[in-house]
Amino acid sequence: MKKTDLNLLITLNVLLAEGSVVRAAQRLGLSPSAMSRALARLRKTMGDPLLVRAGRALVPTPRALELREQVNQLVQDATSVLRPAQRLDLTQLARVFTLRSSDGFVENFGAALLARVRQEAPGVQLRFMQKLNKESALLRDGIVDLETGVVSMEASPELRTRALFNDRFIGVVRAGHVLSDGAVTTARYVAQGHIMISRRQGHKGAIDNALQLLGFERELAASVDGISTALALAKDSDLVATVPERHSLNLRRGMFSFPLPLTLPSITVSMLWHPRMDADPAHRWLRQCVQEVCGIDYQGSSCQTALIDP
Repeated sequence: MKKTDLNLLITLNVLLAEGSVVRAAQRLGLSPSAMSRALARLRKTMGDPLLVRAGRALVPTPRALELREQVNQLVQDATSVLRPAQRLDLTQLARVFTLRSSDGFVENFGAALLARVRQEAPGVQLRFMQKLNKESALLRDGIVDLETGVVSMEASPELRTRALFNDRFIGVVRAGHVLSDGAVTTARYVAQGHIMISRRQGHKGAIDNALQLLGFERELAASVDGISTALALAKDSDLVATVPERHSLNLRRGMFSFPLPLTLPSITVSMLWHPRMDADPAHRWLRQCVQEVCGIDYQGSSCQTALIDP
């Protein structure tokens, strides 16, 4: 197929607007002879004379009159596409963003994020989706705009990531639990019944590996797939839930929290998005909102005071 020179659209638009080769040449910064050659190319390409002489002037053919508005609109649309994005007006922004997050994120940061978004862009809606796996297809396909969570080795290398905060694991029990009185040693910790948080049956993670190195093993009484379920069970039983500290702040209010008697690496919670959203002004604004909400100084992060007031 013969390649079409789209620059001819601009030339045609100016010729039809000016009705003169000389004036069209001046407007485009060309010589009259160069413009005449361009008109000849247009006539050959389109199979129509487009502009014909009537006395000392040029008049458009019926085909040219038919195309004039369409060509003008095409040039305007193309110019708009190639122009840098206009400054984002948050007060006029109307858009729905889908955020996929791991258990505990919405409970602790969702309300603050919503308040921030509604204050700056009242026409924006947030749709929260639970993150049940680490598949990146939803980001790639545009179904999800932004994700939060721990970046795994399986994450697609094409995704963009930015760290939000570090978190650490702590132990949580009901108020008045035996562990709320006195120092929590490793022996006292493993002597209790425990709730395992895992979506894979029979999976043992960093906590059990660290205990094994110390010569201990905890008794697993129940297995659940999320932080909120684990804390709900621990609140009404004598079981111990071991959960990320910042992800569980609101969920464990009124319960007793304590530092683990073993050393575990901290986890980094990040946000992830597809690179096609990098330059989108509205998406950049959303990412900034999430980062600033998660970056608010964390009060009461130390578990030494243990009992968190309801």
